[in-house]
Amino acid sequence: MLKFISIIILLSLLAAPWAAQAGPISLAVVTKPGSSQNVCAEKFAQMLEKSSQGSLKVEVFHSGRKGDECQILYKLRQGQLDLCVVTAGAFDRIAPRVRAVEFPFLFENYTQVDRVLQGTAGKRLLASLEESGFIGLAFAENGFRNLTNNRRPVKEAIDVRGLLIRVMESKLQTALWRRLGAVPVPHPWPITELLASGRVDSQENPLGVIWNYRLDKVQKYLSLTRHVYSAHICAANPIWFRALPRSDQRLVAMAMAKAAAFQRQHNRRQVDFYLAQLKKAGMEIVENPDRASFKFRTDELSATPLFDSPRVMQMLNMFKDALNL
Repeated sequence: MLKFISIIILLSLLAAPWAAQAGPISLAVVTKPGSSQNVCAEKFAQMLEKSSQGSLKVEVFHSGRKGDECQILYKLRQGQLDLCVVTAGAFDRIAPRVRAVEFPFLFENYTQVDRVLQGTAGKRLLASLEESGFIGLAFAENGFRNLTNNRRPVKEAIDVRGLLIRVMESKLQTALWRRLGAVPVPHPWPITELLASGRVDSQENPLGVIWNYRLDKVQKYLSLTRHVYSAHICAANPIWFRALPRSDQRLVAMAMAKAAAFQRQHNRRQVDFYLAQLKKAGMEIVENPDRASFKFRTDELSATPLFDSPRVMQMLNMFKDALNL
């Protein structure tokens, strides 16, 4: 009997690489076609199929078909999905070193973003995700986040006081807006119905999200606060990834890196277009809010319990060192 069981186990291990490739590779995103996550996911699918000469095909599950971002990460860790492209903030609770990416007012421009995330610090962060049950493959992007609301123009930090603001299910995002005097309301994507119902006054997202989801129809004011650079993390399930032949692992990693680079450039080329469209749509836009007043109130977040862990603080310091801060 013991010999029979050993044979079954051996056969299952030998079959694992084949099983990993038996069907299409599953990749989940929470957003709809045409938005940032989908641009990366669809480009990856095209590139991988081409580079593998059709032997590796990808099925992209978009529009939250596999749940919200926290649910997608859970399913990825459980092996119910192979890959995902998810907002960095969604990793906050399970991989807290990711908080370094979304620390407020850390980055001033995309040159700084690329220096850090495409350099040693970014590679270290991606590698650290394995401790939390993921293989980090690349950084795509959402872009710099901006504030919208229905109550008043926001010209400086004091104008945020009392706003009921929808935030991601992220401890850092919640702490950030509490420190600014707002009332954060964590809520998964999508949020259009939440805004339309009046249950919250405000939300914060990059211009591409605001335009692609036509949040101008449910929000009157936009302030270009650029308070956080929002990355997307392209991640894989480790068991699935390692079951692939080494040659296929290289193809997957290379295709994702190239797709993420394509998406970042695509997103940056569109920023002026998104802003112009939102102006035409009638949003009242504060183009030069007093960002210093926001930064002054949020600088000390690194002294809160969110950064008590030496590993989390070490990652933030590595990012700051790369920026010469």
